[in-house]
Amino acid sequence: MVMQIPAPQGEQPDATTPGMAVLAGGCFWCTEAVYLALEGVTRVVSGYTGGARETANYRAVCSGTSGHAEAVQIHFDPARLSFGRLLQVFFAVAHDPTQRNRQGNDVGTQYRSAIFAVNAAQRQMANDYIAELNATGMFGQPIVTEVSLLENFYSAEDYHQDYARRNPDQPYICAVALPKVEKLRHTFPQYLQTKES
Repeated sequence: MVMQIPAPQGEQPDATTPGMAVLAGGCFWCTEAVYLALEGVTRVVSGYTGGARETANYRAVCSGTSGHAEAVQIHFDPARLSFGRLLQVFFAVAHDPTQRNRQGNDVGTQYRSAIFAVNAAQRQMANDYIAELNATGMFGQPIVTEVSLLENFYSAEDYHQDYARRNPDQPYICAVALPKVEKLRHTFPQYLQTKES
């Protein structure tokens, strides 16, 4: 059974808001695959945030000691897609927000659940939405997603970009990323890109 997570207040598109969001929800290959399927998303960049420039590389981040989270920088058309809708998909499909410093078998602070707001309005909406979802009790456990203002985002190495589309037969993609995209299709078919997009 698919859990129906309500949209946050103010989820309607608003052309006056910034068309960028940075979210961390486990392996960036999987998060990227989900957001690339959304109507209104123009580009998704996999990368690292939360640590220093010197440790913004895959080897250092995988050590779990860099301070970085694997994250995605989502560029979207704010006249067609809202930040609130991105958050709804984040909590309903992209990851499990009740797992601290892990997603499934991926363990470490680099896989933490986090929202790196690009401005105070995004930070406020994220905090309000988490409080709203926690009040419903629908997750059965408290949401542990961290919310902070974005300081820096560093693009990951080229081979990580658009990874799921370019490697559809890779075992991890088959086991983790593609089921999330399928969950998106079943949960929010109205949010998907059309062939004309």
